[in-house]
Amino acid sequence: MRVQIKETTLIVPSTPPFKDDHVLSLSHLDNDPNLRVSFRYVRAYHNTNLSAPSSNPRHVISAALSTALVHYYPLAATLRRRPDHRFELFCSNGQGVPLIFASSDATLDSVSYLDDPAADFVEQFGFTLGAAINHALCDGMGATQFFNAVAELARGATRVSVEPVWDRAGLLGPRDPPRIGAPVLHECLSLDRGFSPYGQAKMVGPVARECFHVRDECLERFKSELLEQSGLSFTTFEALGAFIWRAKIKALKLPSNEKVTFAYSINVRKLVNPPLPAGHWGNGCVAMYVKLSAKDLTEKPIWTVAEQIKKSKSNTTDEYVRSFIDFQELHYEEGITAGKEVSGFTDWRHLRHSTVDFGWGGPVTVLPLSRNLLGSVEPCFFLPPSSSVREGKKDGFRVLVNLRESAMPAFREEMEKFSCHEFGLP
Repeated sequence: MRVQIKETTLIVPSTPPFKDDHVLSLSHLDNDPNLRVSFRYVRAYHNTNLSAPSSNPRHVISAALSTALVHYYPLAATLRRRPDHRFELFCSNGQGVPLIFASSDATLDSVSYLDDPAADFVEQFGFTLGAAINHALCDGMGATQFFNAVAELARGATRVSVEPVWDRAGLLGPRDPPRIGAPVLHECLSLDRGFSPYGQAKMVGPVARECFHVRDECLERFKSELLEQSGLSFTTFEALGAFIWRAKIKALKLPSNEKVTFAYSINVRKLVNPPLPAGHWGNGCVAMYVKLSAKDLTEKPIWTVAEQIKKSKSNTTDEYVRSFIDFQELHYEEGITAGKEVSGFTDWRHLRHSTVDFGWGGPVTVLPLSRNLLGSVEPCFFLPPSSSVREGKKDGFRVLVNLRESAMPAFREEMEKFSCHEFGLP
């Protein structure tokens, strides 16, 4: 497999989006220290007729991107630190985003539609559409809003259907005076100016990536058994998240008194009062946490772990969001952290990736490349199932797991047990 970079082009807005240089403020959610990362992912598209100049993705997407940047020009701005160490955006005409054109000597089918995330060429941008965006600018839903705007322009639209809204500091700013009305924040977060969550990578060592296919039948049986034991009904995220979290910690063989954290983000766009406008494309999620000892996680009935995840969702209120923002206002410079041994989980199954259609159909697969998420250097992604162009992969969905190389064999055994209905239930 060989990937050759042909050209890097700076794409600027098709018309100047403003007259004077200016600075845009980011929200406190945008400035969450755990979001000081670039999230990278790649979408693979399947088509047999892209040779005509009028349907060449290079030309079509370049033109659509240029037009979309008139509306989303902050994506081309310069991210810089303020004196208080928070980020802001400096906007000047002439700024653009780099677009890299590359070619490959392999077909999509020959690399299993990118189902193998360890393939070396994936890190070389590939022959599909890849993206790298600083998380301070937007979350997954915001990025999808932007790419959908590019896609609809590529399909021939003359204007974007959803006009982006900025006013981030106004919509998600701290209260006056700031106050913490959600005690759970003090239980899950601590202050340590000298701790860098993503600096843990050196201590953790080499991290392996592996995709696991979760069949519907196995998942439903597992959830049914949890219902029988607990009398509680769990979502897929709660049930499978509990199983994977436990399997990871068991594989790591941590000391029994070690505190471990399950971290995930939840969309609050419609939860806050008033709801965020439809065009808001900044970070619209807040982090939620479940913290247990390794002993409790691995030895207590697994339904109690799923129950803790379920209960954590009930904390998600407008007050929690406002308290989270105020916590950032009060303690930002003191170093806010969820600690070590954080397992980050995110569910990409409902981010509308399949709607990003540039005129040749939606992507056949979407693959995240980032290894840093929610203060975790070993995140787990629930991914949409591969496209139906592949036979035998229509059942269930995929889970992409990042885990220390030394622990991956033991974790793989746990996932094999799951596939064989050996759930480790008493």
